[in-house]
Amino acid sequence: MRFQTRSSHVIDLIFPIALFFVFAASSLSVLILAADIYASTTNRMAANDQNRTVLAYISEKIRQNDAQGAVGMSVVDGTDCLTMSAVYNGTPCTTYIYEYEGMLKELFINDGILFSLKDGKDIMEIASLSIEQLDEQVYQFTAVDSDGCKSSLITSERSVP
Repeated sequence: MRFQTRSSHVIDLIFPIALFFVFAASSLSVLILAADIYASTTNRMAANDQNRTVLAYISEKIRQNDAQGAVGMSVVDGTDCLTMSAVYNGTPCTTYIYEYEGMLKELFINDGILFSLKDGKDIMEIASLSIEQLDEQVYQFTAVDSDGCKSSLITSERSVP
């Protein structure tokens, strides 16, 4: 009885190796694309979270200091500031929230005391913040992060006359 032997060809060796390299290259390209998409998505989410955090902080400050006529807007050294007035222990005080040199800042100070915008406490990094008074008690805040993403908030005092 004779066993049948099969003759081998070069293509029998090259085809599986070529198939393996095509599969490896495809897997690597999909992995690189997925990593790039993941990185851009997380960067956008971080920028969006930063802007939303700034706007939520401002909104919460307005709600905390919501009293008739307490919330306003002023310009100090050419910078728009959100102002919130109150009386603590018989002393009138004002809280200023503004953007200065790439930082959202807050300054709580007794009225009548001279101050500079650099005196405020750093809250978080932000490229710019614009404050616009749309109505007597309605304000629009627009925050821009370091990547140029904009977010806006329109809010008002709840204690109206």
